[in-house]
Amino acid sequence: MKLSLRTALFAAFTLTAVSAYAGQPPEWSQSQKPFRIYGNTYYVGTRGLTSILITSPQGLVLIDGTLPQNVKQIEANIQALGFRLTDVKVILNTHAHFDHAGGIAELARDSGARVEASSAGAKALMLGGKDPADPQYGEASPYAPVPNVATVPDLGVVQVGDVAITAHYTPGHTPGATTWTWRSCEAGRCMNMVFADSLGAYAADGYRFSDPAHPERLEDYRRSIETIASLPCDILLSPHPDQSDLLERVAKRDAGTKPDPVIDGHACRAYAEEGSEKLEARLAKEKASAAGGKGGR
Repeated sequence: MKLSLRTALFAAFTLTAVSAYAGQPPEWSQSQKPFRIYGNTYYVGTRGLTSILITSPQGLVLIDGTLPQNVKQIEANIQALGFRLTDVKVILNTHAHFDHAGGIAELARDSGARVEASSAGAKALMLGGKDPADPQYGEASPYAPVPNVATVPDLGVVQVGDVAITAHYTPGHTPGATTWTWRSCEAGRCMNMVFADSLGAYAADGYRFSDPAHPERLEDYRRSIETIASLPCDILLSPHPDQSDLLERVAKRDAGTKPDPVIDGHACRAYAEEGSEKLEARLAKEKASAAGGKGGR
């Protein structure tokens, strides 16, 4: 069978990307059986990278595509839950790094779904992660660019059937970082679901969150932490499941632990507090580095 040029180039990029990502933690590509988190919200990611499926009779929403080599696992997980891949109508993204967005281009192509993100997130997705404004620019691996990404404004709502998902811009980890919220109901009881984006203050050499020439970096980061802390939050999800102890909480729930350990109204605030501590540690490191550069200790 003769491949089109576009398909051949995509396949070549994917093979290159898989090779480039081979040194990542093994759990990032470790198989994970899909499961219901609550109501119409399901986990379809790997052991170490989160991908969330939200369902409605009118179609499905997928948040995050993890790594390129995980695409077939995500697709198989969606189908194992009894859903059709072509029923995925929208794909959203927390932030446009390769470990959370690397598979989005292929997932969108296979499902026919449209892709939506924050304004800065859409730009980064269409650049294949090569965004000069990203704190980790030059270190984070590139991936297949995602064409035609629609923009969701801050506090904008993505609607599929009776599912309404709100975007909360939470820049810091990346300029386009986005936290997504919605409600899921089960047996007449509804929960506030929060897929909080990463708050880790990681950056390439030479990047400073405290750079006085760019005060918005620190202002935005602290505002993002406050945003996540203040959200109505019953169930916390995160780009890496260990950031919110999701898999451990679900295992305890399945073992019959009461009350349900997945439901925790304090989780978002604790997540934000941890993010604040990480940011302050990073700022202290930057201050020490600056002092060292001036002959200080």
